[in-house]
Amino acid sequence: MIDKRHIDALNDILGDKGVVTRPEDLEAYETGARYDRGRTSLALRPATTEEVSAAVAYCVANGIALIPQSGNTGLVSGSTPDQSGDEAILSLDRLTKCFELDLDNRSVRLDAGFRLSDLNRRLEEHGLFFPIDLGADPRIGGMIATNTGGSRFLKYGDVRRNTLGLKVVLADEDGTVLDLQCDLRKNNTGVDWKQIFFGTSGAFGIVTECVLNLEHLPQQTATALLVPASGAAVMPLLRAMEERLGAYLSAFEGMSSNAVKAAFAHVPSLKNPFQAGQVPDYVILAEISRTWAPREGEQSLDAVLESALAEIWEMESAPLADAFVGPPHEIWALRHALSEGVKHLGKLIAFDVSFRRGDIMAFCDHMKAEMPSKFPDVTVCDFGHIGDGGVHFNLVVPKDSDLLRDETFEPRLREWVFAVAVEEYHGSFSAEHAIGRRNQAYYDFYTPDKLKDMAAGLKTLTSPGKLGSVRFG
Repeated sequence: MIDKRHIDALNDILGDKGVVTRPEDLEAYETGARYDRGRTSLALRPATTEEVSAAVAYCVANGIALIPQSGNTGLVSGSTPDQSGDEAILSLDRLTKCFELDLDNRSVRLDAGFRLSDLNRRLEEHGLFFPIDLGADPRIGGMIATNTGGSRFLKYGDVRRNTLGLKVVLADEDGTVLDLQCDLRKNNTGVDWKQIFFGTSGAFGIVTECVLNLEHLPQQTATALLVPASGAAVMPLLRAMEERLGAYLSAFEGMSSNAVKAAFAHVPSLKNPFQAGQVPDYVILAEISRTWAPREGEQSLDAVLESALAEIWEMESAPLADAFVGPPHEIWALRHALSEGVKHLGKLIAFDVSFRRGDIMAFCDHMKAEMPSKFPDVTVCDFGHIGDGGVHFNLVVPKDSDLLRDETFEPRLREWVFAVAVEEYHGSFSAEHAIGRRNQAYYDFYTPDKLKDMAAGLKTLTSPGKLGSVRFG
């Protein structure tokens, strides 16, 4: 446990509002978004980069391990402490002072503690947004640390692509502040050092400020639920949509029958557009968008989408079996209800994996065929960002299943899923949630020794102190 003299010293550095020690107040910092729960005796809440630097310097000098915590919405145990009680949380929740909008540069400089929803609320009046669409509401620092993608990655890319600059506090005895806050989109004057802080779960340094690229809010959208002719037809359907719609195409989200049924069961108010309410084996949510208001004489986006779908229907070996064009708010409501719907079916074991686009459906079909013999009682409820190769491969076990009484069950299941994903289909075991303690063993196993040595070297170079939940060595 962290003793009182350290708590008193950190109180002097951060003030009364900057240190949390009461057990009832610490619970929110100890508890993750889904299933992880650790123990801590201390949560630090600095309000400025300078306070982060001072607190980190003190902790490094006194051997106190720090877990950076942003919005605490991650799913891989990357932002919560372990069970020892010896790790302190360093939260970004008070880093919300700096907000400087540059309309000419179409960028914003802000503190890393802003939530995504708060950022976009401020930008909306200017017709702009930060184009990372997520079901959760994380803070910006955590989005950078995990390099999140989201449902519109297909059009806008990930956080890395939309970040121009960073300010980072390193975990060394000086609490070194590394200012990489370049506002430029083109700058080839040497190594782009900010890149080493994306996707490393905060282990190389704590992001306190950033400069983000912004995009214009879509003013026209059209959406449809598409039923592919078969699993093998999903990729031909995507290619046909891209050929006909180009940059208009902003989302191509896959949803399995089991996941859609779970959403309908959990949210009865959702509209079921399928004939006689029968959910197809697989459904695609497709969206197209424009950033300008409708112009006189211009074909509406609904008409553009319907025209493209009509052409695809006329293709030889048409990859499309059916389509339902509908209001965006209704169709996206179904997509956003999937996670909660699946979670209420039973014990959820979630995987965030990615593949070459052409391998996604082959992997999912393979797993569905093999699952009954490998792990009876496990239901596959997959959905994900088919347009960018990402899959939320969710597995559900009934709460009364004998499998849940077998301590070896979940480790065996995880090892099998990752072995198939990585070794047979050459995919990634972490598409957009970074590593965290939950994926540590798979990082250790699948990462070549030379790359682990290089990562460990960078960790030692940037933040030799005890920072983050991930071991890169």
